[in-house]
Amino acid sequence: MTSRQNTSDPFPKRLKKARLAAGYTQFALGVAAGIDEYSASPRINQYERGVHSPDKNMAGRLADVLGVPLSYLLEPDENLAEFILLAGRLGSEDLLRLTIYLKEALE
Repeated sequence: MTSRQNTSDPFPKRLKKARLAAGYTQFALGVAAGIDEYSASPRINQYERGVHSPDKNMAGRLADVLGVPLSYLLEPDENLAEFILLAGRLGSEDLLRLTIYLKEALE
């Protein structure tokens, strides 16, 4: 766990947004991600406030529990983050079609 994140770090805001969208309390998210129940709520609160940041393993577990790509939580560009979130909801065939479409559109 790292202390004092850069204020432009998107992780705290996106973590909270994803948690609320998924209907988790801070406690429930922490426990589901494998944090001890006595520190689950304070740890998630610290992550969401940017006081501490999770290591890569914990960030991945939080993303998995919330059903969002880890890259969504980390991407600094708001539009690209939204695209990542939407693309992450596609099935593999639809994602392939979208990739082909984008490649062709950009040629």
